[in-house]
Amino acid sequence: MLATLPLLEATDFPAIRRRAIETLQINLGYKCNQRCLHCHVNAGPTRTEMMSDEMIDLIPEILKRHNIRQLDLTGGAPEIHHRFRDVVRAAHALGVQVIDRCNLTILFEPGHEDTAAFLAEHNVTVVASMPCYSAINVDKQRGDGVFDKSIKGLQQLNALGYGSDPKLTLNLVYNPQGPSLPPDQHALEIDYKRELMAHFGIRFNQLFTLANMPIQRFGSMLISKGQFHDYMDLLKANYAAGNLAELMCRSTISVDYEGSLYDCDFNQQLGLRLPDTENAAPNLRDLLHSNYDNNPIHIADHCYGCTAGQGSSCGGALHD
Repeated sequence: MLATLPLLEATDFPAIRRRAIETLQINLGYKCNQRCLHCHVNAGPTRTEMMSDEMIDLIPEILKRHNIRQLDLTGGAPEIHHRFRDVVRAAHALGVQVIDRCNLTILFEPGHEDTAAFLAEHNVTVVASMPCYSAINVDKQRGDGVFDKSIKGLQQLNALGYGSDPKLTLNLVYNPQGPSLPPDQHALEIDYKRELMAHFGIRFNQLFTLANMPIQRFGSMLISKGQFHDYMDLLKANYAAGNLAELMCRSTISVDYEGSLYDCDFNQQLGLRLPDTENAAPNLRDLLHSNYDNNPIHIADHCYGCTAGQGSSCGGALHD
């Protein structure tokens, strides 16, 4: 059971507004073959929430109407959804760049043995969680045996051209294991590339360093250890106003498995819906006739996690 988290919505974080939609980020469901300590959506093997066929069928229409160039598929393990490949094919046919936030171990689950080849066939950008290049650290955060499977998954993707073919982008994601800010992204990327090549012959394009958000499973862990308020103080003490202009929420709309709209994936987990003066519960259907340009963004104290230090987003640090 998750510990009760403090209310984060009362905040002194500065007001911000969104720009035109560039990225549609879709959470296809919370079911996952792993259960990671840092997971802010509390995904796992026992979760059953999955996006309906009705919502799935709306996605291509939304992409066309707003001329969205990037579709970011997440979960859980997004590949588990029975319509995952339908979504990828439809977006690819529209010339939309698809991102698959892949945990790598899903590539070895029954029924998913050809997933890597499918991703390569459709030039899907793979963003894979890899919290360290050390087995002991990865398994501590993500479960026993995850590191070895992740390495095999990366090698499988490399064999298909990921990390070397310009059309097949492979990016890795680093999260700190505890209540600390990520290290310098560029310096850590150099370390990752050196160690993964030297020991496993693995190539990848970029490393994204992400701050852990004080919500859901990670926030509950902080509460249980008496570290929640210290971590919030750390985020606020390292606030950098220069990161505000590049926050991902300004050009991304996040959609949960029910089709509800949010400014970001973290607001989604807190139930902080995208503000809409005409609709208290904006839904994917509303994007057929609304664009939300210049809309106010729903802010709360966890927003300091995206503006602390070098900044944090689903695309990594906001500045060097």
